[in-house]
Amino acid sequence: MPQLDTSTWFTTIISMILALFILLQSKVSSHMFYLNPSHKDMKPTIHNTPWQKKWTKIYLPLSLPQH
Repeated sequence: MPQLDTSTWFTTIISMILALFILLQSKVSSHMFYLNPSHKDMKPTIHNTPWQKKWTKIYLPLSLPQH
């Protein structure tokens, strides 16, 4: 059985990491960010849903009276 040659693995892994780092840096640097983000007023919105108008009660099995 021939021995697996691992002498080039270090160079391959380091060059792969370097290439991924350069690729990531180029992607991030080409992205346009907002220079001065403005504060958005966060007011809670009220949604009128049909189930808010009705009174409903959920009965748990353990809260039912004993027969």
